[in-house]
Amino acid sequence: MPQHAFGAATLLDPKDPMGLRKHAPLLDAWIRDMETDRSPFQIPGHKGRTDLTGAIVDGDIPVLPGNHPHRISPSLILEAEALAANLWGASLCRFGVNGSSGSNHAAVMAVAGPGDKVIVSRTLHKSVLVGLVYAGVVPVWIRPEINVATGLPEYLPSSHLAETLAEHPDAKAVLIGEPSYVGTMSNIPRLAKVAHDHGIPLVVDAAWAAHYGFHPELPNHPLAEGADIVVTSAHKTLPSYSQASFVLVRDEFVDLARFNKMFDATQTTSMSGRILASIDAARALLERHGKELIGPVIEATEVGRAQLRAAGIDVIDGEYIDPLKLVILLSSCGADGNAIEADLLAANIDVEMANRDLIIPMITFADTPDRIQDLIRRIIASVEAHTGDPRPIKIAPAFSIAPEVVVTPREAFFAKHEEVAAADAVGRVSAEIICPYPPGVPVLSPGELITEQALQALFDARDSGVRIAFVADPTLTTLKVLPL
Repeated sequence: MPQHAFGAATLLDPKDPMGLRKHAPLLDAWIRDMETDRSPFQIPGHKGRTDLTGAIVDGDIPVLPGNHPHRISPSLILEAEALAANLWGASLCRFGVNGSSGSNHAAVMAVAGPGDKVIVSRTLHKSVLVGLVYAGVVPVWIRPEINVATGLPEYLPSSHLAETLAEHPDAKAVLIGEPSYVGTMSNIPRLAKVAHDHGIPLVVDAAWAAHYGFHPELPNHPLAEGADIVVTSAHKTLPSYSQASFVLVRDEFVDLARFNKMFDATQTTSMSGRILASIDAARALLERHGKELIGPVIEATEVGRAQLRAAGIDVIDGEYIDPLKLVILLSSCGADGNAIEADLLAANIDVEMANRDLIIPMITFADTPDRIQDLIRRIIASVEAHTGDPRPIKIAPAFSIAPEVVVTPREAFFAKHEEVAAADAVGRVSAEIICPYPPGVPVLSPGELITEQALQALFDARDSGVRIAFVADPTLTTLKVLPL
C-alpha cells in the first residue's frame, strides 16, 4: 500500500488502514466476520477454508438472510446505501455486484418498456444496448460532436438533443454516457433541462465518474448537475473490488418503486459481502479523505501531461476533460501504441487501453506521484524509440459510423440468423453486437444495416491491433445476419 499523510501502512490495521471502520457499517461487519471464528453451515461452499483452493477464497462472505444488525445482511446494506444516498444527495442508492453493466440494464428497464422510444447517445457502453434488448425499447440514436484534431468524441450539444426530442416527443427517457471513455464531458445541466422540459428523466452512465465532485478541480458529480439516474462503477476510479457498482436516483422523474423492482431483477441473489463492503469503504474514504487524496494525483497527472507535450507527444487536455484522464495521442509522432504497450508490459506495467493511435493509462487516487512520474518517463522513452512518420488522424469507428436501424435491437437479438462471409454481409442486417474493445461502444448493433463504411471501419480497427469483441468471429471473416 502506498504511504499517505495519514501514516505508514505498517502502523495501521491492515484490514482498515485509513480508520474507516466506524464510518462504514458494511466494512465494520466484514472485519468483524474476519476476526470471528465461525462454523458456517451455509453457502459459499468453501466455508472459509483456505487449505483447499488457497487464499483465493479468503475474505469471501455471503449476505446473510434475515436482519442481522452486526453482520452483512439486508438491513445493514440498506443502512450503507442510505449513507451513500445522503452523501451524493440522492433519493435512493443501490449497491450492485454485477458491475455497471447490470446496473445499466436496471436503469433502462426502470424508465421504459416494450415499444417505448428512448433517446440514446452513441457513446454508450454495450451494456446499455443489452438493456435496450431486455426492455424491448426502440432506440433513437444521437451522436456527439467529434474533434477532428483527435478523432475522438467531445460533447453532445443540448441543441441537438432538443431537436431530436422535438422529432420524437413520445420518447420516455434520455440516456447518455458522461464522461466518455476518453474523459470528455458534455454540459449535463443543459441536457438535463432539455429532458426535464419534456417531462422525462436524464439517465447517465457515469461509470468513470465515481470520484467527481470530491475535489475543486474535478467536475461536479452528474447527480448534482441534474441527472435523474446515475450509474457508477465503484471499481473503476475508487478502491473497490471488481464488479462493484452503485446507482444514485432522484425521484422527481423516476418511479423509485419501479426502479427497485428492476434493480432487484438484475442482481444475483447471492451477492458478495466483500464486494458490498468495499463499496461502503470507498464511500467512507471519499467522504472523509477524498480531497486530500485526489489533489496530489491531479497535480502529478498535470505535470505528466506537460512533460509529454514537451517531448512532442500529444495529449487530450482542456476545461471539459477529466483531469485524471490521461489520453496520449500517437499519430503526430508516428509511434505505434501496440509497441509502446509491449515495452510497458515488459516492465510489468499494464495500461487500460492501447492501440496504434492511443495509449490510455488508468490513473486513480490509489496511484502516487512517484508511480505516475515513472510511468511518464517510461512512455516518453518508448515513444522516442518508436518514433516514425506522422499519420493522419482517424476517427475511431465507434464514433464515425452513423447507425441505420432496420429492426429493433430486441427483435434482431432473438431472431433466427445465418452466417455469411464478410464480403456478402454488406446490405444485410446485423444479428450481433460488434464492438472494438475498449471502449466497448458498438459499431454495429443487432437490427442495424451493415454498410461498407461500417465494415471497413471495423477492419481498420482490427488491423491496427484493436480487439473486436462480442462478435462470434472476432477475425471478422464471417458475420451473423438476419435472413433475407
